[in-house]
Amino acid sequence: MIERDARPRLASKARIRLDKQTGQQVLLYPEKGLVLNSTGAKILSLCTGERRFEEILAALRGDYTEGPVEELEAHVESFLRSLEQRGLVEGLSA
Repeated sequence: MIERDARPRLASKARIRLDKQTGQQVLLYPEKGLVLNSTGAKILSLCTGERRFEEILAALRGDYTEGPVEELEAHVESFLRSLEQRGLVEGLSA
C-alpha cells in the first residue's frame, strides 16, 4: 500500500505530452510512449512531487463519484505501482 504521506512524481526520464494528431495525452520515456486515458492523465498531472498521495486521492474523489472510495484508491495505487515497476514514477514511499 502506498503511504498517505508519499509524494509521487514522474521519473526524470518521463514526460507527459499532448499528441497533436490524436489530441491524447502520452507518457513519453526513452524510445517508447504510453497513450493515457483521461483518468491516467489526470492522476499523473497531480503527481508533481509536491502533493501527498492523500491529497492526490482527495482531488480525484471530487471528479470521480461513482463507486466506493476504496475502489478508486485501489485503482490509483495499482496504476502508480505499474508505472513505478517500469521506472516511470518515483516517490511512492514516504
